[in-house]
Amino acid sequence: MQAKISTYDTTLRDGTQGEEVAFSAEDKVKIAKRLDAFGIDYIEGGWPGSNPKDMDFFERARDVRFTHAKLAAFGSTRRAKNSVEDDANIKALLAAQTPVVTIFGKTWLLHVKTALQISDEENLEIIEDSVRYLKKHGKEVIYDAEHFFDGFKSDRAYALTTLRSAERGGADTIVLCDTNGGTLTHEIVEIVREVKQNLAVPLGIHTHNDSEVAVANSLAAIQHGCVHVQGTINGYGERCGNANLCSIIPNLQLKMNYSCVPQKGLESLTELSHYVSELANLTHRKSLAYVGESAFAHKGGVHVSAVMKTPATYEHINPDEVGNIRRVLVSDLSGRSNVLYKARELGIDIDDKSPAVQLIVDDLKELEHYGYQYEDAEGSFELLVKKRTKQFKEFFELEGFKVIIHKESYEAMPVSEAIIKVRVGDKTELAAAEGNGPVNALDKALRKALERFYPQLSQIKLTDYKVRVLDSQNATAAKVRVLIETQNGHASWNTVGVSPDVIEASWKALVDSLSYHLLKSEK
Repeated sequence: MQAKISTYDTTLRDGTQGEEVAFSAEDKVKIAKRLDAFGIDYIEGGWPGSNPKDMDFFERARDVRFTHAKLAAFGSTRRAKNSVEDDANIKALLAAQTPVVTIFGKTWLLHVKTALQISDEENLEIIEDSVRYLKKHGKEVIYDAEHFFDGFKSDRAYALTTLRSAERGGADTIVLCDTNGGTLTHEIVEIVREVKQNLAVPLGIHTHNDSEVAVANSLAAIQHGCVHVQGTINGYGERCGNANLCSIIPNLQLKMNYSCVPQKGLESLTELSHYVSELANLTHRKSLAYVGESAFAHKGGVHVSAVMKTPATYEHINPDEVGNIRRVLVSDLSGRSNVLYKARELGIDIDDKSPAVQLIVDDLKELEHYGYQYEDAEGSFELLVKKRTKQFKEFFELEGFKVIIHKESYEAMPVSEAIIKVRVGDKTELAAAEGNGPVNALDKALRKALERFYPQLSQIKLTDYKVRVLDSQNATAAKVRVLIETQNGHASWNTVGVSPDVIEASWKALVDSLSYHLLKSEK
């Protein structure tokens, strides 16, 4: 394996600048611990002095024993009018008591002239003073050259001079930042090569994804001389996000023969990615490379048939290497291979020569044409397979239901009532219930009618309910697809129903949900 590339995570600082991304101080401590266990070398905790949350984090982090990672505090060089000893930002960086300090300074003359409104020379003095002062206080100093690539393209000589100022100050690592995310990969290669020829200090790369090439730019920079890479988990960050470490690390380690994290850490990459999404309270993107739910998902029948023989036919790595799993989807594109793979995955005994296999394939194609979708409704799919293979019994029979919605006045909230009659064996049960809307009333009435026969239904609860309009051009007469998620304390499952009537579609998904639980509870 080639040289070690040091990994620097800035999820807790740069990542939180992304739209909808927010972490409490406690969340940040939890994520930092996970990053340390994963094998990240540097964890940037935030900007001390900029907000109370970051100060709270650094105070809490003092009680955490990191076994691998070094914690970094982030901030700017001193202000132009301040001496470095009296600068509030520099004082806050030292007060954070981290072994590493990362400071950024101006590279682009546009910023020097318009943002700082100082001379070229004064900017160079600020950079050198700040780095030297922090080194004097025993810190490992990482210098982030902000807007470096834009500055280099604008004035090559001055951009290089700013780096030399940081080098003279004693910077341990100088990071070239594509802060606006507008530099393309071929430009990154040319510029990194030239910087490498002009500096002796180790170089790092920090890219943003505004041109959709942040990961590619990071890889190219490393290939041409950088030994330190910055990014965030899941690519969180301002505007279009930062370079995604969940893609960079496996690319470097599995495909480019670099060392980044321990192998055990790499195998927990998917778990880490989901963990950070969960604490950010964001839906985990299925399409994420390596760690997404769809990264090793196969839908086309030809693909599935090949993967069942040799996974390498349609998988660029073994999903186990990054802690992910192979998934086979069932849809109108499915063939016999999809059905067989999925049935066996669900533990259903099915003969690959059975006529039922083709019947299930035909059912899928017809039902998906009508509007069903089984990719996220494995509960309904399992029931479909068991019905076709005669491994299912009907737990109850509907003899009729009525849903009534009445509203007493314009201001009054509508009231929903459901009355239902079901037969279980040779017994019938009539039940009624009110609910928060017609579907909730129907759900309550059905459970009320069945719990006499199946008390185990009290163990489950509906945890999600989604309605999707399938043919919106038909306006209020449009067909809808309802997806219900149900949990029983240790497992969850999704079921689906489709109809031009939202109550009927909900009924179908609801019946599948209850039937699935009853089927499983019989085992």
